[in-house]
Amino acid sequence: MPDETDLTPQRVRNPWGQGERLRTEILEAAVRLLSELGGAEALTIRGVARAAGIAPASIYQHFADKAALVRGIVEYDYERLSAVMREADESVDAGDVVGRVRAQMHAYCRFAIANPGHYRLMLGNRRITHEPDGRPRGPMVAVVESVVAAFERCERAGQRLRLPSDRAAVVVFVGTHGRVALFHSGQSDENAERILRFVDELISLVLE
Repeated sequence: MPDETDLTPQRVRNPWGQGERLRTEILEAAVRLLSELGGAEALTIRGVARAAGIAPASIYQHFADKAALVRGIVEYDYERLSAVMREADESVDAGDVVGRVRAQMHAYCRFAIANPGHYRLMLGNRRITHEPDGRPRGPMVAVVESVVAAFERCERAGQRLRLPSDRAAVVVFVGTHGRVALFHSGQSDENAERILRFVDELISLVLE
């Protein structure tokens, strides 16, 4: 008789050619499990397989080992973060360029606060490479570039900045990250709303 711990819920097999769908389902199950566990240390291929309702062998068709699965989760989480920041940006009137900056940074904070285990994993697995011209590339770089683009919109709209748009974006991003990091470390009694007010004050400092 098989060990009950090896049994997984029955799952409808994806039609031929839908391997990418299975990969996404694996990542979604891993993301849910990571939220329950609070960190990647206790994450296992077998546990993710149970959560997804598939055999562990199916995971190995897409991820060679746990390290590869963790990298997949990190990339998936950065996609989620970029999506919520983009949606927040687009939810604000196009003419409110400063409001769009605030919306992006508020979305960043809310994601980080709501997903502490994921956020720590993302920061601990930043894979930065460089283009032939020396420019850095990576998921966190892409997030920062989104904030840079938001400040560049401010300049084009006539909003004067105290710093060049790229430096203004880095100041705001690094300051926001620092405040969120203090929140997660337990060394601050800040609540989410106070962090958002801090972000607004930080943005106002780089505006003339």
